[in-house]
Amino acid sequence: MNALKTLLYFSIFKYPLKRDEIFSFSNLKNKVLLDEELSQLLEKKAIYKINDYYLCENNSLHVERRILGNSMASDIFPKAIKISNFIAKFPFVEGVGISGSLSKGYHDEKSDIDFFIITSQKRLWIARTILVLYKKIFLLNSRKYFCVNYFIASNMLEIDEKNRFTATELITMIPMCGKDVFQSFYMENQWVENYFSNYVKKDDQINTVKKNFLVKLTERLLKSDFGDYLDIWFMKFTYKKWKSKFKNLDKASFDIAMKSTKNVSKHHPQNFQKKVIDTLNEKYSKVKKIHNITLEHEHA
Repeated sequence: MNALKTLLYFSIFKYPLKRDEIFSFSNLKNKVLLDEELSQLLEKKAIYKINDYYLCENNSLHVERRILGNSMASDIFPKAIKISNFIAKFPFVEGVGISGSLSKGYHDEKSDIDFFIITSQKRLWIARTILVLYKKIFLLNSRKYFCVNYFIASNMLEIDEKNRFTATELITMIPMCGKDVFQSFYMENQWVENYFSNYVKKDDQINTVKKNFLVKLTERLLKSDFGDYLDIWFMKFTYKKWKSKFKNLDKASFDIAMKSTKNVSKHHPQNFQKKVIDTLNEKYSKVKKIHNITLEHEHA
C-alpha cells in the first residue's frame, strides 16, 4: 500500500496530492499498479478524490488550502533564491538548499523559509555562528525569511537518521548553490531510494556563487590551528547553552532534535521529526482498525 502510506503522510500537513505526485513518493514499478491501488482505496473509502486531488479526508477545504499555498509559494520563491545566494557568500558555506514546506511547493502566512546548509569540514560551527549572529543583529533574530536550522559538514554528508520523514525532506529539498557538494550529498544518501525510487530530484538550477575578497581572506585566516580551536569552542558553547535551555527534552530526543557534533548542527527544539513519525503511526493503526489494512509502522 505505497499510495496509502504516502497519502497518510501528507495528510498530517493537510496536503492533498495529485496522481503523479503520489507515484513520485512511492516505490511502485509503474502507474498501472498505482491506479489499481487508488481504485481499491477509493472503493473502501479509505481515501477520497476531489477534482485531481487524492486525500484521506473528504474535505474540499484541504484542496483549497493547497492551491492557495502553492500560489503563495510561487510568489515567495524568488525571494528564497536571493537569500540562498546571499547565504552562500558567507565564510565556509559550500552549499545551500531550500527545505521545509517551501521545498514542497507550499507557503502561507505562518511559514518560514528554511535552509539546509553544507559547510566546509572543521568549520561548521564558525559558519553557523556567523550566520546566526547576522540573523540576530541585522534581522532582529527573525527567522521568517532566514531560518538556518540544519547544517552538515562536507566531509560527512550521509544523513544518520534514515526514515520516511528524513527521506521526504531530503528528496524534496531544492539545492540552490554548490553543485559539486550536492552531487556528493546525493551519492552519499542513495538510501532514500528504499523509500522513493521514482522521485526526480530538483537539481537543475544550482548556482555557483563567487565569494568576495573579505570572505576569502576570512576563510584563509581561519584555516589554522586557531580556526580549529574556535570551531570547537563555538560547538561546546552552543551545546552547553542548548542543554540548559531545552531541559524539557530527554537525552534521546535532544540527541536527534538538537544534534551538536563536529559535522552536524540541528536546531529543532520541537522535535518535529518524532512528532510526525508518531502521528503517522497513529494513522496506520487507525486505518487497521477501520479498514482492516495493515501497514508496517515507521521508525524515528
